[in-house]
Amino acid sequence: MNLLNRYIFRETFAAWLVVTLVLFVILMSNQFAEILEDAATNQIPKDAVFAVFKLTSLQYVTVLVPIGFFLGIMLALARLNRDSEMVVMASCGVGSAQLLGPITVLTLFLASVLAWLSLVSTPDASSQIEEIKQKARENLEVGVLESGAFVNLDSGNTIMYAQNVDGDEIFDVFVQFKDGQQVVVVQADRGERVVNTENDQLVFILYNGRRYEGIPGEQDFRVIEFQEHGMPVVIGEPVVQEKLVTTKTVQELVLSDGPEDHAELQWRLSAPISLFVLSVIALPLSRSRPREGRYARLGIGILVYVIYANTLNIARSMVARGEVPFWLGVWWVHILLGFVGLVLLARESGWFSRSFLMVKR
Repeated sequence: MNLLNRYIFRETFAAWLVVTLVLFVILMSNQFAEILEDAATNQIPKDAVFAVFKLTSLQYVTVLVPIGFFLGIMLALARLNRDSEMVVMASCGVGSAQLLGPITVLTLFLASVLAWLSLVSTPDASSQIEEIKQKARENLEVGVLESGAFVNLDSGNTIMYAQNVDGDEIFDVFVQFKDGQQVVVVQADRGERVVNTENDQLVFILYNGRRYEGIPGEQDFRVIEFQEHGMPVVIGEPVVQEKLVTTKTVQELVLSDGPEDHAELQWRLSAPISLFVLSVIALPLSRSRPREGRYARLGIGILVYVIYANTLNIARSMVARGEVPFWLGVWWVHILLGFVGLVLLARESGWFSRSFLMVKR
């Protein structure tokens, strides 16, 4: 790479890095709040908040790299236009087409990283997040108790409250569950939680309390005082959930015949491919007229990206529903926008004018 190419590479890389970091901080701050909300509602364990945040960040990086790269190219070249550096380069015979060299080097580097993220890292992160959520559901099913909080046990049939929780020991306990038509309420001074390792049977042993049994609305209630009372909790059968398509490996997607798997595979491959398409169309869009502002065409660029991303999503949905053949898939979107970018780049480089003059001669 000569000095000029290294300069273009450095400017574009710096702009991409800044844009991506800013977008990452904005999106992940909102995502972190959602993760904390999930932890508060016991959808994920509280000690797994930062693990889920780290895994989720990988998913967001895969989404942010293309838009950050596209805007980074436009901002970097827009600055060169504003400072008249592009005019100087053009006077030296360096046009938009020649700028593809250093930008293509950066595109190849980012595309290789994005391919690894999209095809390997992100599915693995999605799988780990689902495992954490599944483990949280299982733990909630066998009784995750917190001080001063009502907890649903055995699929919601039993409600338990403990004023204080110290490991497996609980104090000032309140339990309510249904036994046929009867409602049973148990109050105890303290208790302990015991799990049978052989059959995973959960049992709460309560001490010094009372048990109330009766049908709501009737006066015939039975009150039993006890020194020790064992309460087994029936654990429902674990729900076997179908593996999400986002957690499947590339090998599983390739060997599958399902349209949803085909759509997911093409979607993952679209991430690195989109970098090449966006780099081609960003070059002519970033060229501004002398009196235009630095960010004059940034709005047009964002509009183009929104149309591109939404069209890809529509094409993906059509493939998943089997409305589009696999060989066509989402590729037509990349080809269409890439062709438009090449046409604009050729016009910006004066290729059409030179061809017309040659034909005229």
